[in-house]
Amino acid sequence: MSAVFVDAGPDKGAIWHFGEPAKEQRALEAGKAFADLSHLPAVAVSGEDRLSWIHSLCTQDVEHLPPGQWSSALILDPQGHIQFPLLLIDDGSTLYLFTEIASAPPLIAYLQSMKFMLRVEVRDASGEVALFRAPGVTDHIGGPFALLPRSEIASMTANFALTAMQVGTWALDAERVAAGRPRFGFESDPKTIPNELGLLNIAVHMNKGCYRGQETVAKVFNLGKPPRRLTLLHLDGSGVELPLPGALITLEGKSIGFVGTVARHHELGPIALALVKRSVPIDATLIAGGISATQEEIVAP
Repeated sequence: MSAVFVDAGPDKGAIWHFGEPAKEQRALEAGKAFADLSHLPAVAVSGEDRLSWIHSLCTQDVEHLPPGQWSSALILDPQGHIQFPLLLIDDGSTLYLFTEIASAPPLIAYLQSMKFMLRVEVRDASGEVALFRAPGVTDHIGGPFALLPRSEIASMTANFALTAMQVGTWALDAERVAAGRPRFGFESDPKTIPNELGLLNIAVHMNKGCYRGQETVAKVFNLGKPPRRLTLLHLDGSGVELPLPGALITLEGKSIGFVGTVARHHELGPIALALVKRSVPIDATLIAGGISATQEEIVAP
């Protein structure tokens, strides 16, 4: 079957599936799948100070990031709320930052405002390079990934297809939800801090120097617990309908959170990621957009 494309939302223009989403999910789990993520924008940072500069702005230790090594990071606002998600790779002369479509223009504007007298240049590189999810067993940041010139998308697709199956966002989302990996704009809102999503020691390096918002992250980590927590929902699949992303979650009639990504997993059935109040008991049955749901722990209550 030919590709079915996503027609709206943050993944508009990406491939949704090829007609066999369960088969695609199994191939992805086996490490024998790849995906074209060239719809995601890229920001290029060049210049001698690029790594130390981005290191000072983000939550990750990238000051000595080796060429070819992928990493994830966040840029926070002064209150510690997640402002920009980043997937980074340096090729030895340029650092590429991949982010969400809606985040690219404000990210570029923010970086331009923070250059000062440093030896760095920032540009939109979306027309130059593309992101692929490469074949291989999924790692802790959702990879392995591949960076390639946009002119090589067709040839790379053909090369990967010799040994792996091309999959779409349906399979990627199902794997991501089952693994409990949050995505910016789906499992987050303007008040979300990294501690709520289980991103410490993943996108947030706990032993690096100062960055904007670090005080909130450290204070919550050392002195308390985050007000909300990421949880995996197992949805009642007896009906046809599933909750929509953003749907309210209630417990005994009271609103306690919202639904993030919803997926149909080939083994687990209908599942979703959700952000709920920390005080909600892990064994409580919730109502997510009118659908009954049980929880599986991701971030401890």
